Amino acid sequence: MSYQQIERMTPAAAPARVGQGTAVEQSRAVAEVQAAVLVARQFPRDEAMAIAKMRTACAQQELAQRAFFRFPRGTSNVSGETIQLAKELARCWGNIQFGVAELRRDEEYGESEMQAWAWDMESNERSSTTFIVPHARWAKGKAEKLADFRDVYENNANNGARRLREMIFTVLPVWYIEQAKSACAKTLATGSGDVPRAQRIADCVGAYEAVGITVDQIETKLGRPSAKWTDMDLGQLQVIYQSIQRGEVTADEEFPAPRVTVDEITAPAAVPDAEQSSTWPTAAQAGSGAHA
Repeated sequence: MSYQQIERMTPAAAPARVGQGTAVEQSRAVAEVQAAVLVARQFPRDEAMAIAKMRTACAQQELAQRAFFRFPRGTSNVSGETIQLAKELARCWGNIQFGVAELRRDEEYGESEMQAWAWDMESNERSSTTFIVPHARWAKGKAEKLADFRDVYENNANNGARRLREMIFTVLPVWYIEQAKSACAKTLATGSGDVPRAQRIADCVGAYEAVGITVDQIETKLGRPSAKWTDMDLGQLQVIYQSIQRGEVTADEEFPAPRVTVDEITAPAAVPDAEQSSTWPTAAQAGSGAHA
């Protein structure tokens, strides 16, 4: 092991003295935690009210549209719940604190040490994780080093949000999370509630056509014509559309262009006969008929 590796593994010594501002902040943080624990014990959560708040929140289209994510990984797609849904569920459940912090930034080795945590102040259940985030982004099959400070910040924030989501879900009851997921999926599937399904299908097709995806591509993906799309189909399409809008997945990845076989390329073009031609008159026929 080289001297540089040993030096890196050795933790930096703490400063010999603590400034007045740091001491005040440390005392304030301790007092804040003590007060939060005391309030949580004095005013315990009402689970029935928490469930009612959750159902009201999940019935909103604005939350349901941001509740799920979808992105490609290898030859498949990964989907799940977003940090926005996790934060909203923590707010509705109550007496929960959470956060993510950058503990150390190493410019020499191009990485940040970060920590994400969530704490149920009432049950005293706490979950935390410490992780290393390289100052790099995977693109074009290789890791590209990030030089811009803003890119480093956004990269740390994105990685921290994913860990924070998992920490929040760790301290929340599983049944509570599953009910919220079902409620959000139902909201996506039914839309505003008073809009007919035919109108919602038309709106869906129009939104996808605006980003260059045809109705034929959607029908191929779902395996059924648009007239037979179900509420669950519309909910799935809503999640995919929002993921495309957020840049989590591209339209080509979700709706690849159909492959053209050699036989289709070399096959001669079919010429319709008179019996199979359209019943609408051609321009020449229309012109001659006008002078008859």
